[in-house]
Amino acid sequence: MLDAGAVLARRSIPLASKVAPAFVTGAVCLASSAWAEPAVTDVSPEPPSAVQVDERPAWLARALRPEDWNANFQTTYVWQMHPAFSAAYDGEHSLKSQHETGYTLTATLFLGHRLWRGAELFFNPELLQSTTMSGLHGLGGLSNGENQKAADATARLYSARAFLRQTIRLGGNEAPVEAGPNQFGGEVSSRRLVVTVGQMALIDVFDNNAFAHDPRTQFFNWALMAGGASDYAADARGYTVGFAVEYYRDAWAFRFGHFAQPKESNGLPLDYRLWAHFGENLEVEHRHALWGRQGSVRLTPFLNYAKMGGFSDALAYAAATGGTPAVGNVRRDRAKLGFGVGLDQNLTRDAGLFARYSWNDGRTETYAFAEIDRSLTAGLSMRGRLWFRPRDTIAIAFVQDGLSDPHRDYLAAGGLGNFLGDGQLNYRPERVFEAYYSFNAFPGLWLSVDGQYVLNPGYNADRGPAKLVACRLHFEY
Repeated sequence: MLDAGAVLARRSIPLASKVAPAFVTGAVCLASSAWAEPAVTDVSPEPPSAVQVDERPAWLARALRPEDWNANFQTTYVWQMHPAFSAAYDGEHSLKSQHETGYTLTATLFLGHRLWRGAELFFNPELLQSTTMSGLHGLGGLSNGENQKAADATARLYSARAFLRQTIRLGGNEAPVEAGPNQFGGEVSSRRLVVTVGQMALIDVFDNNAFAHDPRTQFFNWALMAGGASDYAADARGYTVGFAVEYYRDAWAFRFGHFAQPKESNGLPLDYRLWAHFGENLEVEHRHALWGRQGSVRLTPFLNYAKMGGFSDALAYAAATGGTPAVGNVRRDRAKLGFGVGLDQNLTRDAGLFARYSWNDGRTETYAFAEIDRSLTAGLSMRGRLWFRPRDTIAIAFVQDGLSDPHRDYLAAGGLGNFLGDGQLNYRPERVFEAYYSFNAFPGLWLSVDGQYVLNPGYNADRGPAKLVACRLHFEY
């Protein structure tokens, strides 16, 4: 199967570069001894020196072993713009119909350390600086997955991930694993139990599609990095705190996770009362081979429980009191249910296809992800071996996002969501056609160009189409 994202290869010094200096040094020593004065032969040889013993504590000696440390780095710059487009009106939360530009710059350090057998500790300090188009308003599937709701033009340094992962081998076949970000190299058992606890992104564990998952190396649109309707638990930066348990048995994988929700809708501070407000995800995955080509299928139901506003309640409250409906007036503890289905399939050595469908009940406001209640995506991805560029990638995708009936009625009445609100609504599904080409300039550096053609931006047939173009520079080590 093609890599799900860019793998940060561990650099090693060639063996020859280690052996050659030793060979030269030995030759110099032998030559110098040939010109030295003859040794005295009647001196008794000294007794061999005692073998030096490492007096460091065992835990310290282990902590300093190079193979027990892992370090990688990435930085990604995305510049994006849309020209002016036709619109009958602009609302408070519309994608502005005038020409706009925006950018994001991220840098992440991936640090890891083996603690004991099967236990790995990871920490990812991250920096982000950005300017957004239209304040991240006006689209169901936002156009740049590197954007965050808490970002601005001042660079911010924060902790993205800090988690402990314990792997318990349960037998089965062994397969090699390449070292990369938050991953030690070695071998992994086909039967194992993996427990992850701490700060992470929920989509680090769930819905890991091989061709549409990482906006730093693949598609840009939010609906292509995860199930658009998943509304997965996360703070305004996309990270959360909780735990995940994964059980692998040969071709099958079963996952469960329990994660913190933000204290407020789409906010940055998390609510650490995991028994009061939370997001829970299940996933069943099956990996298979069709015609000798690897693929996988996933089913991911979820439950979110938080203090959310309901669309129907907001409409009823406005009808009773007058004014414009607002979900902020009717927030209380509620549940949101949904599911996702996804697949990826290699067609040839270099080409593969993917598809996703996600759905939520559409009764409550978007709490942590995108303002989407139904989402269907599909696409193709191909490496450039055919034109002698095996590390390049070209890919295309189609997205159709939709809203529930209560969500439509709320926006049509002038209500504002976290991302949407044109003041009125002539509803149509939002459709996106996206394509990108990623050019591997040299090892570790990729340059990409991307285009998105958006019909009915913000689900509104009175606006658009909007055309977005972007350039991306991604470096990893």
